Amino acid sequence: MAQQNVNALRVKRSGRYAILRNWDLYLLLLPVIAYYVIFHYMPMYGIQIAFKDFIATLGITESPWVGFKYFSRFFESFYFWRLIGNTVGISLYQLVVAFPAPIILALMINEVRSKYFKKTVQMVTYAPHFLSVVVLVGLCVSFLSTSNGIVNRGLVSLFKIEPVQFMSSPQWFKTVFVFSGIWQNAGWGSIIYIAALAGIDTQLYDAAIIDGASKFQRLRYVTLPGLFPTIIILFILEAGKIMNVGFEKVFLMQNAINKESSDVISTYVYGTGILGAQYSFSTAVGLFNSVINSILLVTVNHLSKTLGETSLW
Repeated sequence: MAQQNVNALRVKRSGRYAILRNWDLYLLLLPVIAYYVIFHYMPMYGIQIAFKDFIATLGITESPWVGFKYFSRFFESFYFWRLIGNTVGISLYQLVVAFPAPIILALMINEVRSKYFKKTVQMVTYAPHFLSVVVLVGLCVSFLSTSNGIVNRGLVSLFKIEPVQFMSSPQWFKTVFVFSGIWQNAGWGSIIYIAALAGIDTQLYDAAIIDGASKFQRLRYVTLPGLFPTIIILFILEAGKIMNVGFEKVFLMQNAINKESSDVISTYVYGTGILGAQYSFSTAVGLFNSVINSILLVTVNHLSKTLGETSLW
């Protein structure tokens, strides 16, 4: 017992010494810690207004408790199932179509042997990520407009069909949203997969070639297993955001005609909370959204750890 205490004391002292010796490196963490404390943890104090009838003149503390009144109101509202359907529908669409795009792009870039061509492809595919959402939506409007849009002009000239209302048709909203996101983020998302590919032992490829494996077999039995842990980790993170489609892009693409397909939880919270000044109700909706995301994250992580032994924790 005494020896265990001595060892624990030594570990504690060595930890303190490491911190003191590298104090300048730990000092760099302070802005990051301050950011999360100020903008992520301190605002959690206001979550309690989801269970209160918040009155600005009384403040958070003095406002009366109402329990789950606003949660029940949201569950029983006319828009509940439409919001859930649109939010989950867009997220699943992104998981099925957009999630594999960076993986495929990374595999294609990895097969390029010309150094300069590879760098050019990487630069071209990375560049759209640095465009603002406003610029991206503006490009979508310009390219997909019914009068002068290059896409509709091509459809009319090549296939002799009527212009398609891409930006105002409810049935096209999810497709435009997802594929514009692929164009903007696939190149940037491929970076981590390219890094993972670089970490695969080249001796495995040499052994596979000696055994007579074809290029497809090397891809199947060497490359993909090497990428699999990275794919699983990123999939878990994406699954934890199923109820969080985002606000800016949806809001900018939304209009009165396509609102049937574009109205998601984040835009609904903005409309009721900011524009309608229903702060308690919008907080309840946002809290419900966050709780579902947390449950999904923990569940998918647990399933991944149980089935494949790869997880976030």
